[in-house]
Amino acid sequence: MRIVISGVEEMGNHLAKMLSGNGHDITIIDQDPKLLAELGSFADVITIEGDATTFATLRKAAVRKCDLFIAVDSIENDNILSAMMAKQLGAKKSIARIDNNEYLEPNNKEMFINMGIDYLLYPEKLAAEEVINLLGHTATTEFVDFSGGKLSLVVFRLEPNSSLVGGPIAGFEEEQTLNYRTVAIMRDGVTIIPKRGDSYMIGDMVYAIARHDSVGTVMELSGKSGVKVNNMMILGGSRIGVQIAQALQDDVNIKLIDYNADKAYRLAEMLDRTLIIHQDGRDTDAMMEEGLANMDAFIAVTGRSETNILTAMLAKRMGVKRVIAEVENMNYINIADSVGVDTIINKKIVTASNIFRFTMSTDVLAIKCLTGSDAEVLEFIVKPNSPATKTTIGQMGLPEDVIIGGIVRGDRVFIATSSMQINAYDRVVVFAMPSAIADTGYYFN
Repeated sequence: MRIVISGVEEMGNHLAKMLSGNGHDITIIDQDPKLLAELGSFADVITIEGDATTFATLRKAAVRKCDLFIAVDSIENDNILSAMMAKQLGAKKSIARIDNNEYLEPNNKEMFINMGIDYLLYPEKLAAEEVINLLGHTATTEFVDFSGGKLSLVVFRLEPNSSLVGGPIAGFEEEQTLNYRTVAIMRDGVTIIPKRGDSYMIGDMVYAIARHDSVGTVMELSGKSGVKVNNMMILGGSRIGVQIAQALQDDVNIKLIDYNADKAYRLAEMLDRTLIIHQDGRDTDAMMEEGLANMDAFIAVTGRSETNILTAMLAKRMGVKRVIAEVENMNYINIADSVGVDTIINKKIVTASNIFRFTMSTDVLAIKCLTGSDAEVLEFIVKPNSPATKTTIGQMGLPEDVIIGGIVRGDRVFIATSSMQINAYDRVVVFAMPSAIADTGYYFN
């Protein structure tokens, strides 16, 4: 697929590296020659120096021949204009990053579609929604629904008291009925696709596909109990922090802390049921005075990954049961995970999940890029006469780095096993490593 990306700063940089690694032809536009040179040395991309809001630059990038145009610059208006222009010049699909929630209201969203923009992308809103979803499932580090909630991806770390530790990983026997299936394990920083005979170990990060009615049972297998969130502290009056507070302030007691006095006053006017505190979150004594140790959940979403990690470590040490940190520096994700941060939020990864599905040649209903792992979880609709319909799962010949987690057939839900047969129009949830993603669609298309 031919893809043109406008904007090389953080989001565009990550997308270019990820998509070029999946065999796509990538052209990236930016006005900063230094950033373009740095990206060109790491990824197989064509770089064009110029302003993406000009016809000359867009023509030079050959947007008339591109399958997908993605505008992820830091300036919202430039993204909207360049995405609209690219579509008028011939791009098959165009996506624009925005930072205004008003644009996503149904009537307003329709106006952008009429202008030629196929999809509006608001990374901060997506990240906030992910945090809110996770707070409803407090024993997990990641949680994603597929097939309208009939199947769920549950991610959790195995505690020493987990009943799974030392036991075999199921799903490879001929006759089994399962409520969940482990589709991957993260162990010592390496993602492992389980095979027959593999076992669980203490500290494993388990990625499981579960039936909706079994999610609670599966989360209990971690050995860690869930937490009822009544009192929550948010560090950082960022767009993510504000959206979390707006969504939860009627149901949860929230304290939102920000070091900027002017912003704190504005937030106090905006969030009438949230207690806004002007304070420096890096001040340990001040955080303790504000009751950090009494919180059920702590969410660090300042603009600095280092601050978020350090304050999350403090919250964990003070006994806060649910700790979430926004970590935008990709190099810090494994560090944050190793020091005990329960859940890491990264806008680039959340955004990649939403864009990646536009790059798949087969029918992909949903895709989730995972934090701390290169792997993705995809949901396909199986087409008639596709290879998947002609034999059992065990005999399909799937790549080693692919595993099927679950199948939805009408109102019936199945956890996949080797002896199971897939039918046309089934919805199938698949876990795949990057090396196998490009080939995975073949089996269902």
